[in-house]
Amino acid sequence: MTENIDISSHDKHIVFIGFMGAGKTTIGQLVAKKLHRDFIDIDHEIERIHQMPVSAIFQELGEASFRKMERELIVALCSETRSKILSLGGGAYMQEEVRKACLANCIVFFIDVSWDSWKERIPLLIDTRPILQNKTLDQIEELFLSRQSTYAMSHYTISSSDMDAETAANQIVESLKQA
Repeated sequence: MTENIDISSHDKHIVFIGFMGAGKTTIGQLVAKKLHRDFIDIDHEIERIHQMPVSAIFQELGEASFRKMERELIVALCSETRSKILSLGGGAYMQEEVRKACLANCIVFFIDVSWDSWKERIPLLIDTRPILQNKTLDQIEELFLSRQSTYAMSHYTISSSDMDAETAANQIVESLKQA
């Protein structure tokens, strides 16, 4: 795990970012349980609020509408006082307003996964991720690589390529105790 800057507050929200399918939700749920905090998966919360799946929002309202919903929800949650664990969708952190709100008000963990490890997960993801629809493997790799430098703008980076979710969660909790 690499640490980019020092965060001393134990009362901040904890935000998990990274490419889709990196393990943000699984790890986030484990960390939430260990820290006795509420867990919110942003995509699931948007589905609950708007009473439709993300794929339908993309199809019926368009990506721009989804990104606006996502941005408004994340910025609002980041300003709440009760500490939560948030798992952001893969594209959410690409929005500058989301990134600024997260970095200012939260402890941001980038769940990093190598391209080789991630591409093995494509069969599990392809049908449920609108952003992957009708894309070639090369186009998906280009998207994956193009987001890495933005994800690196985080407080901590943890690689999930060679680590199970439980081990990653334990490392995250330990790093928070030491902060």
